[in-house]
Amino acid sequence: MEHLTKELKEITQIPGISGYEEKVREKLIEWIEPFADYKVDRIGNLIVELGEGKEKAVFMAHIDEIGLLITGITNNGKLKFRKIGGIDDRLLIGRHVDVITENGKLDGIIGVTPVHLNLERKFDTIPWHALEIDIGAESKEEALSLGVKPLDYAVFKKHFAVLNKRYVATRSLDDRFGAVALFEAIKDLVDHDLNGKFIFAFTVQEEIGLKGAKFLAEHYSPEFAFAIDSFACCSFLTGDVKLGSGAVVRAVDNSAVYTRKLAKRVVGIAEKNGIPLQIGVTGGGTDASVFQHKSEVLALSVPIKYLHSEVEMLHLDDLDALIKLIEAIVFEL
Repeated sequence: MEHLTKELKEITQIPGISGYEEKVREKLIEWIEPFADYKVDRIGNLIVELGEGKEKAVFMAHIDEIGLLITGITNNGKLKFRKIGGIDDRLLIGRHVDVITENGKLDGIIGVTPVHLNLERKFDTIPWHALEIDIGAESKEEALSLGVKPLDYAVFKKHFAVLNKRYVATRSLDDRFGAVALFEAIKDLVDHDLNGKFIFAFTVQEEIGLKGAKFLAEHYSPEFAFAIDSFACCSFLTGDVKLGSGAVVRAVDNSAVYTRKLAKRVVGIAEKNGIPLQIGVTGGGTDASVFQHKSEVLALSVPIKYLHSEVEMLHLDDLDALIKLIEAIVFEL
């Protein structure tokens, strides 16, 4: 599992909100180049095609993350922003952020009124539009001189933790674990004769409306389309699914009731190959849903606790099971 931990750490620590994925894409190209040919399409999806002939399946993992887009600079040097993707306002206050400029990175913080000065004792959630990023500048001119400008962006400060040798917790596991899973599958499959063409796509702009996948759906018509994406866990909605019990078939979410026939087939493939697999229902949506008009579709996942926060958490055994499942599906299809 050490190589998975190492890859997760390397890829999650790279900033890249929706529309700004280039740094993540560059790292993945660095990984892929020794093993397989690749291309980048017009919207920015990174694509690897293995095998020849009929388009059998596409596997997609998105490489963008949630974050903050800088929209302006106040006269006293603070940065105004808007949220990109689904961020709970409760998670913004009192946070360290990395402000990503064209020339580098600046430390920033989103401040909080001290309890000592909160005379009205109001602790309501402060909406995002009432908050600012403090980069230590005292004027708009000083902020600009530090290299930041509108349309730069910020992400939560990245910290990577391995808990009890089994769990990884960090920001942007959603969906960089999916990128690791696809990369591992590509490495293992590249030297095999495959029955048809299999497309592995590292997609962009998923968090703001599945934009990269929609572009793919205009250019590919595979028999099967799989999203490799997070399974938000765990609550009454997600039933018996839990971390450490295997990969997950994300059978239903807010974007799709996925193809039941394909779900059953994947369950059979997992059983045949001794791969631990769970089946569940969760919220959110995935890239696979945009292929529903032309392909059998399914979302494959690992359960992730605390999704869309700084402390997203997965079990390494589940990721290992997911990689084995992707490879088994390719061989069985």
